[in-house]
Parts: sequence; structure tokens; C-alpha cells
Amino acid sequence: MGAVKTKRLGEILVESGIITPEKLEMALREQRQTGEKLGMVLQRLGICSEQEIGKVLANQAGVPVVDLSEMPIDPELLGLVGREFAEKRAALPLRARGSTLQVAMGNPMDLATIDELTRKTGKYVEVVHAPVSEIGDALLRAFGATDAGSGEIPVLIDAAQKALASGVKLNEDDSPFVRLVDRIIALGVSMGATDIHVEPEEKVLRCRYRVDGRLVQGAILPMELQSIVLTRLKIMAELNISETRVPQDGRILFDTGTRAVDLRVSTFPTSHGEGIVCRILDKENLIVGLDRLGMPEDVLQPFRRDIARPHGIVLVTGPTGSGKTTTLYSALTYLNRPDTKIITLEDPVEYELPVINQAQVNPAKGFTFAKGLRAILRQDPDIILVGEIRDTETAQLAIRAALTGHLVFSTLHTNSAAGAIPRLLDMGIEPFLLSATLVSVMAQRLVRTVCPECAEPTELTATDLDLLGLQPGELGESTLRKGKGCSLCHDSGFRGRLAVFEYLQIDKAMRHMIVEGRDASEIETAARTGGQRSLRDDALVKLMNGQTTAQELLRVVA
Repeated sequence: MGAVKTKRLGEILVESGIITPEKLEMALREQRQTGEKLGMVLQRLGICSEQEIGKVLANQAGVPVVDLSEMPIDPELLGLVGREFAEKRAALPLRARGSTLQVAMGNPMDLATIDELTRKTGKYVEVVHAPVSEIGDALLRAFGATDAGSGEIPVLIDAAQKALASGVKLNEDDSPFVRLVDRIIALGVSMGATDIHVEPEEKVLRCRYRVDGRLVQGAILPMELQSIVLTRLKIMAELNISETRVPQDGRILFDTGTRAVDLRVSTFPTSHGEGIVCRILDKENLIVGLDRLGMPEDVLQPFRRDIARPHGIVLVTGPTGSGKTTTLYSALTYLNRPDTKIITLEDPVEYELPVINQAQVNPAKGFTFAKGLRAILRQDPDIILVGEIRDTETAQLAIRAALTGHLVFSTLHTNSAAGAIPRLLDMGIEPFLLSATLVSVMAQRLVRTVCPECAEPTELTATDLDLLGLQPGELGESTLRKGKGCSLCHDSGFRGRLAVFEYLQIDKAMRHMIVEGRDASEIETAARTGGQRSLRDDALVKLMNGQTTAQELLRVVA
């Protein structure tokens, strides 16, 4: 029955014009490899959104679509089905009228769940549709954030201390040590953290989580557990547990119970012992649709046009952690077709993409970006992604690839889009070659978004206006907001991040400036004269829309 449902969903989406038969075939091939539901595959690949799939399913089932964002949730009705059932089945009871129970479902055609709800409640189930993500948010509002059982950690610490005193071995199945480390990792995943920091100090072992770009305090463990916790992490990452004097890198595939995540593990010797950082790579949090990146329309349209060119170089710039990889993966997904060969060279490969040949550099073995790029050019690619242009040799090979008919994507660490041009010229690239091959440069940053659950109206102070270089009248009819802090945002007032963009298109006039060797400030001035918006301009729009705050804007793009 599952295969029939999957095929039916694909056919419906094609008939509705939401996806093409080629994109469906690509998603089906990926599904056969991963075993995921087709809807999840389509979303992860950026082929269509959760809302588009939901509308199609709702229309097919003949049920209405509801908006849960402002709808009150009845705790008594939730008690009829329980949190675990509601989360697992994406089914949220909304209201009861006599013998009828209205339930919002992520998949309104899930007959097994409808039958189970009827048995559990003894009521006739009236189905409406809401996206799974909205149902999850509503459950968080109703029950509060569980943080994967953060309250259990003190209990697990106590159990681990007792086990250590009684001589329990680390490698015993289901030992308190194993459960403690698993809970520390699960907590980071549930919080949406990008990194877990396990840091030895003189008297304690500190855990911190990087959430929305800022570190959040986690568990503080007694020093006697340091060795056993760090050893457990190293065993999970298949590292050498006897080597503590040099850095090591490893990988953990961690199953939270509801999904699997990939952790890249790095150790670093400090004066108090080894520090460990686990980078969490969660495919469910990867946005890979160009239309879901939050690009303003006057950036999205030219970007789509430029990345569809047959050859040239497209660069994305920004500091580490600014979302460059997400933007590039989204561009590759947009261009990914069965008749196009795409090869990537990354450090490391962060997420695996279907039908795309991905390789990871290994400088210790002599496999550098430059050496890999030389080899790629002999593999007959149409599109190439080079993770980063770090040196003159890689830059020259990227130029050569663009000149010989390839579309090349890469990144640079520069403060602005215009700054990429003098950086490449400083690497020894001839101005006329750069002028002939560079298509465009995208600069971006990530700013934290105001938590929607605790957001409240606010106003800018005179100091804020002065720092932003604004006059009071310039704000117009703005909807300024700030978060006062709640359990869902860990009292930070922010929940999630969004990107702000600056897009530099290399037109005829800009090519002349490159050949003439003009500096970044002159190029930026010319771009502004031509109507290009800066990072600050895009951030101001998102500030005035109530998506972020003045303090966040000043912190990131001042």
C-alpha cells in the first residue's frame, strides 16, 4: 500500500504542475536509496515546499487547510490522544462538537491514523490539513519545549557518578555513561544547535550549545566524569582514545529515535584536557530551495538567471557560518537534472545530494582543492563546485574551467561582494581573465529572527537610530518587534535565523572597472549607483518587517 501512496502523490504533483516528471524521477531514485517518504525527499531536495505538498493532499482528500498560528489549543482534547501520538502521527485535535472531533493532520489521507484516532477517542474524526511543521509548533506551545529531556541530565550525572564508584565499565550496554552522553547529544539536536562544545576546565566539564549563532549554557559535569565522557565521544567517533596530545577528526552517525543526524567531531588538546566540538549536520534543517532562502525578489530573479548560464564563475562570500554552503547547495539543487553532470569538491562534504558527484579534499594525503580541480576537469562535468578558493593555483584553475565552458561555483572570505574582486586580483589573476569569466558575487550574513511566540511591539531609541544612520521619518509604517523571552526560545527572544543578501552583477561597466584595476570602494560606489542594495539595506527591510532587531542588525552588518 505504501508504494501505491507514494506513486500517487508523485503523479498528483506532476498533474498539478508543481513538479516536472524529471524532478519526480530524481526524487524517486533518492527515495529508493534513503527509504524516506517521498514528501520528505521532495522537500529536502528543494523541489517543492511542505505547503505545496500539503495543499495538493488537502485538495485530493477534499478537506480544508487551516492556519494553526493563532488557533488556541485545548489541553483536554490533547489529553485524549497524548503528546507522543500527536507528534508521531502529526495529528492535532482542535475542537469537539458533540460526537465529532476535528483534527488537523499533516497527511489528511492517512487512513490508519484516522482509524486509530476514532478508536482512541470514540468520536467521528473530521479531518482538516495543516503543515507538519505548524502542528509541531502548536504542540510546543501547548506542552512547552522538552529539550530532549534536559531535566534528566542531573539524574544521569548522579547515576554515572555512582556507576563510576562501583566499577561499572564504559563499554557495558546501556550503562549510565552511555545514556548521559546520548542525552547530551540529543539535547543539542532538539535545541536546533549547530555545534556541541564539551570543554574541560580546572574543576568541571562544561557543555555548551551553539544555537542561532550564539553559545547557550548546557550541563556542567563533575571533573571525575571528564575522562569517561570524552572517551565515550571518541569511541563513538572512532578516534584513537589513547592519543590525547594532537587534534583528531571523526564522525558520529547518531539516531535520536525520530531521525538520524551526522556529527563531525573535532578534538583539541588544552591545558585541562581534550576539548571536543561536535558539528551537527541535520538534513531536516537544511533549506535547499532557492525560493526558501529569503532572498528579496530583486536578488532572486537575477541570481536564478545568472546561475543558469552555461559557463562562468559565481561566487558566494561571507565569514564562516554565514550560510554560504546552504546557498550553493540550493543553487546546485535548482540546476540538478539527469542531463547535467555536477561535481563538487568540498572540505568537508556537509550534506549528500542526489545525482551529484561529491568529493572531499584530504590535504594530508595530497588531495588539495587545486589537485582535485585538475582531476575534475578530466571528468567531463557541466557544473563544478569548489568549496573555497584558498590560493592562487585554485583560483587560476577555476578561471581556466570557466574559460573552457564550465559553470563554476565557489566561496571566498571577504567582507563584501565587491571585495571579492581585489582579493582575486591579489591572488595573481589577470584582470582581463577575471573580467571575462566572473558572472556575479553574492555576499551574505545570518541574523537571528525574533521569536514569533513571545514577540511584542517595540520602538527604536535615539541611540539606535543614530547607530543605524536613520532619521525617525525614514522608518515609515514599520512593524518593529522584539522577543521578551520564553521557553521555546530559551529566554533569548530569538528563534531561528534568516539570511541578508548583497548581490553584485558583473555587467559591461563593471567589467571595464575590473580591467582597469579599480578598488573595492569604487566598485561598490558604482554598484550602489546602479541600484544594488547592500547587506545593510536588506537587513533594514527585515528589521522594519519585524523579523529581526536593531541590535542584531548592528551586531552582524554594522
